[in-house]
Amino acid sequence: MTSIYDAKGNAIACTVIEMGPCVVTQVKTAETDGYFALQVGFKDAKEKNTTKPLIGHFKNADTAPKRKVAEFRDFSIDKKIGDTITVDEVFAEGDKVRAIGTSKGKGFQGVVKRHGFGGVGEATHGQHNRLRAPGSIGASSFPSKVFKGMRMAGRMGSDQVTIRNLNVAKIFPEQNLIIVKGAVPGHKGSYVIIEK
Repeated sequence: MTSIYDAKGNAIACTVIEMGPCVVTQVKTAETDGYFALQVGFKDAKEKNTTKPLIGHFKNADTAPKRKVAEFRDFSIDKKIGDTITVDEVFAEGDKVRAIGTSKGKGFQGVVKRHGFGGVGEATHGQHNRLRAPGSIGASSFPSKVFKGMRMAGRMGSDQVTIRNLNVAKIFPEQNLIIVKGAVPGHKGSYVIIEK
């Protein structure tokens, strides 16, 4: 993340995202696939790191193998296989977009971090003599079980997350960069899908 200044001099926390150029690798139509969609590829990949079916798929599109492939349904811009899509063709400053990505993995976490239990100090959940323990998890002889969905310690993060209503603060068409106000899911260098 970084920050930019608006016209009033306020600092705005932003995320810089590289958005292409993206190459159209497949055009799906209602006659052939039952719906209309564009499949686009981003960032060249080495052929040795690409599976043989994908190599054939990219050869049909007459393009080099791509690292990331995504499909967008009901795309409003008319394109054919091999065409390039740039950031200024799709987005404009002031647009509302959503970012879809994989959140940072945090490993195995306890109930305080994972579910926001209070521990001893806040006296909501937790045991009296152990600060971050979950406390009791079940009832007595009835129902004699722990209910499904009980909030307990476990793996946290590495989930698909969608952040909605992000504002496009600025666009740099020459570098294919887009700056959105706020944070997007994932670590630095991870892939996100930006949709209108």
